[in-house]
Amino acid sequence: MKQKITPMLWFNDQAEEAANFYISIFNNSKILDVARYGEAGPGPDGSVMIVAFQLDGQEFTALNGGPHFNFSEAVSFVIDCHSQDDVDYFWEKLTDGGEPGPCGWLKDKFGLSWQVVPSVAIEMMQDPDRERANRVVQAVYQMSKIDIATLEKAYAGG
Repeated sequence: MKQKITPMLWFNDQAEEAANFYISIFNNSKILDVARYGEAGPGPDGSVMIVAFQLDGQEFTALNGGPHFNFSEAVSFVIDCHSQDDVDYFWEKLTDGGEPGPCGWLKDKFGLSWQVVPSVAIEMMQDPDRERANRVVQAVYQMSKIDIATLEKAYAGG
């Protein structure tokens, strides 16, 4: 069954390169379809227009739409990580050619924003004990890549 809402990512001319980069990082990922421009354009005849792909089962579409629009931090994708190894893996892969940001955010080499977040961080920040939760939030503010051990220490009051 096809999902009802699919994120559409606008690239200048790197849709296929980006899709291949992303599927190389996430398990359960693949290219679903590639549509090419015809003689009518606006892209060169035979060049990639749209790439449909899946990342860990989530469908995305990438469009080679030209240089008219760029990504911004106003939209990002959150990666739910279950361990520090997951955080380290996704951080390393997605910052390769990109740039780290604050609080678990980064921009990949295509300018797309991601949040690499350990699920335990969210659990700690939602703790009804607001002092504990606030210590974790303050610890996150001091980080670029999230370090679970540091969050656990802040959570415990250390």
